[in-house]
Parts: sequence; C-alpha cells; structure tokens
Amino acid sequence: MTDASPPHKRRVRYAGTHPRQFEEKYKELDPTRHAAEVDKVMQRGQTPAGMHRSICVDEILAILKPLPGETGLDLTLGFGGHTLAMLPLVQPGGRVFGMDVDPIELPRTTARLRALGFGEEALSVHRANFSELASLLPQAGGGFDFVLADLGVSSMQIDNPARGFSFRADGPLDLRLDPTHGQSASELLLCVTRHRLRDLLTDNSDEPFAIPLAAALQGQYLETTVQLADLVRATMELAYKRSMPAEERLVETKKVLQRTFQALRIEVNDEFGVLDTMLLNLPACLKPGGRVAILSFHSGEDRRVKKCFQTGERNGTFSSVAADPIRASYDEQRSNPRSSSAKLRWAVRAQHVGTA
Repeated sequence: MTDASPPHKRRVRYAGTHPRQFEEKYKELDPTRHAAEVDKVMQRGQTPAGMHRSICVDEILAILKPLPGETGLDLTLGFGGHTLAMLPLVQPGGRVFGMDVDPIELPRTTARLRALGFGEEALSVHRANFSELASLLPQAGGGFDFVLADLGVSSMQIDNPARGFSFRADGPLDLRLDPTHGQSASELLLCVTRHRLRDLLTDNSDEPFAIPLAAALQGQYLETTVQLADLVRATMELAYKRSMPAEERLVETKKVLQRTFQALRIEVNDEFGVLDTMLLNLPACLKPGGRVAILSFHSGEDRRVKKCFQTGERNGTFSSVAADPIRASYDEQRSNPRSSSAKLRWAVRAQHVGTA
C-alpha cells in the first residue's frame, strides 16, 4: 500500500540573518508556537508581523476605570489588546462590545479572544463603522459606562503588503480599511481633480508640497504602492532641485511619502467624516458619569476630538475633560516607536444629562 500524501516541501529560506519580507516572517506570524522569537522582536523595539501593540494601555485603564458589572465599548477593536485588558475588569456580570470595519482582521481577533475564554456573554463583536455606535444601544441596555476609540491604523494592516497601506513594500494601491466597500486609492487618483487632490493633501496631512504632488499624481494610473512611491520620489527630486544635500533629501522625501499615503488613506476611508459623526453621536451613547478615551495620531484627528470635548464641557454635556493630551511614556515610546505620535484625550459625561 503506497502513501498518497504529498511530499514534504521545505520552507523557502530568506537571505541574511533576519527575514525581510512579510511572508518570510512565519515565526512572528505564529506567536503561539514561536513566543521566544516574538519576544526578541519586541525587545528590539519592533512590532512582530501580523500583530499590533496596543498603546497607552495603563493610562487608558486609569481613565476608563472599568468595574465589575459595567458595559463598555471598544469602537476600534483591531488586534483586541485594549479590549483584552478591559474584559477581566468588568467581570463578573459585565460586558464589552467591540466594533471594527475591517472584514479581514475582525474574524481573526474574534477567534483569538474567544479562544481565551471570552464568550458572547462577556464580549459582543460587531462588524461596523464606529460612526454607527448608536445602533448598539438596544443591546447595551441604553448606554455605555465607558467608551474607547483608538484612531490609529493597526500594525497588521500597515505591515501586510497585500493591504496596500505602506510605501515600504510592493502591494496593491488600495488603502481601504474595508476593501469590500468604496473606492481604492488607485481609483481615486484616476478620477480626482487636481484642485481636490491638492486640497486633500493639505487638509489631511499638512503637506507643504501639495501643489507639485497634485500635478504629478492626478489622473495617473498607478496600480501598486511602489509605483506611487516612485512617482512621489521623482516629483520631489524635481521640487528640491538639489537645493539640499542628498542625505537630507532622502529624509525629507520619506516624510513626504508618509504624508501622501496618510492623506490618501484618510480620503478613501472618509476618516474625518466618520470621526465627526461618531463624536456627534457619542454623548448620547454614554450613561451619566460615563467615561470616554480617544487616542489620535495626527493633528486633524486631535483637533476634532479636542473641539468636541471642549464644546461639550461648555454646554454641560461633559462634566470634565482633559486639559491637555496625555502622551505615551518615555519607556513606551522607546520600546514601541509607533506610540510616539499618539495623543490621548478623555471626557466624563455629566451626571445630569438634561443639562446639555
């Protein structure tokens, strides 16, 4: 009797001492079997492939103060790190709702949290945009004791070339959090007007080279992240006209690339629009005395959160708000550089809701 099983195929080895391509980082992508390798990556101040390191966890828990029996909401479930920290604190009798728009990562996170023993009675997961938070009120008993929103794009999305979020690797020029809905960045560049592209580069990322970039990118058929990055680099070489040393041009061009990808990502996901809607609906979703914490990662987001909280404090919706944003600690920024741009703001719903 012959063995019909296919012959074993050895994994393709990567060149050098460390894996560079996303698909080569198979040990990082399987942390349950390779915990030691994952720990080594984190000790180097890096985020393992396919993972996300939650930011300001201790600070957020100190603000939200989850208690047994309370009902909480994580508006941006992501990898589930913040929710995982909150779940034990609301037991016994409490529940955390998690929302996320990403159809690729949400099932993975749900399965991971379920495997840790958190069933539906403790964790209720919903695929939806966080602007739809009011839709959960009937299931939450009419309001939440605490709400968290981490507005940053997750490391799983950024690091996976197939998602098209980064100029560092070749992938489809997509940039959508939900690739099943809306217009990709590639499609946007084909149909957007030059004036509109200039404006969104300015408004979404404060890009000082918005005019030459808009002229170069508008109407171009760019299928991949590398094609976009190469065109941005070529545009910047002409814009600089060798007015600065080559090393300085490389540094500045990297910043332009980051801002360009950020501006396009914000546009294709309507990030400011859905944030404005969420902030408008947020107070009515908090119980009297309810706490909210929001992590933002660039000035456009932080301005909106700050204005919402300050307006709410003036009109009596919030009894207190953060006077200044909280930043990640020095140790956290050192161990996780992606936390360096984070700003954490908080607010507390007034006890007398009718005063608003």
